[in-house]
This record gives sequence, C-alpha cells and structure tokens, in this order.
Amino acid sequence: MRAVVQRVDGASVVVAAGSGTETVGEIIGEGLCVLVGVTHEDTPEKAAQLARKLWSLRILADERSCSDANAPLLVISQFTLYGDARKGRRPTWNAAAPGPVAQPLVDEVVAQLRKLGARVETGRFGADMRVSLTNQGPFTVLLDI
Repeated sequence: MRAVVQRVDGASVVVAAGSGTETVGEIIGEGLCVLVGVTHEDTPEKAAQLARKLWSLRILADERSCSDANAPLLVISQFTLYGDARKGRRPTWNAAAPGPVAQPLVDEVVAQLRKLGARVETGRFGADMRVSLTNQGPFTVLLDI
C-alpha cells in the first residue's frame, strides 16, 4: 500500500450530485489528509499496518500524532499513486489493483483507524472527486507499506 500523507488545517472532498455537488467528507482544523493507493499484493494485514502507522505518525504540531491530539483524518482512495510514467507520455496503471480488490482494502484502513479510536472521514470510492485542503507547513510524507 502507498499513502501520501499531508498535515492539514482542514480538508474536504466533494463529488458531483445531480446538478450540483455534495460534500462527502470533511475535516476541520488540524488533522491528516491521506491519499491511499492499493497494489495487487496488498492484504488486510497491510491495511491494518498502514492504519496503525497513520494513527501514530508524529507529524502534527509539536511532534504529536493523531492519537495524541485526537485529530481527524480524511482518507481518500487514489489508484493513480501506482501510475508509472517512466516510459512514453502516458502513465500506465498496471501496478494499481482493480476496484474490487482495492475498495475493500481502503475500507479496511478506515475500519482499522476507527477501531483505534480515530475520527475518519472519507471520499467516495471510484467517484470523480474534488479534494480541497490547506496543507500546513507544507508537510507531506510518502508511506509505502
């Protein structure tokens, strides 16, 4: 699993709904916005490991973690994290797991975070999403589990 983790002062994700948009996930104040990519070899155990890492990662103000600060997380699935653009002009997505494999694993990350006590908001799997955030710092970390 791969995650792009951003320390934020707030973040939201909206999707198209009818003639307008719908906010499907939002965190207000200090927290983490996490983009999660899944590859073919990923397992529920890796999802649990990622959740534990996200909950305890000390990247908030004063070197606190979400567990220390009771800070929320916005978790959004993003298959493009496994895009490969080394050859040609178009990325390939061969390393990204297909939706039926990826969705349950992203859901497992969210479930494990909640089991640890985290407040978690999410995007909508497979939707055309618009993500807005205020990156504090800026502070961004790439995690590979």
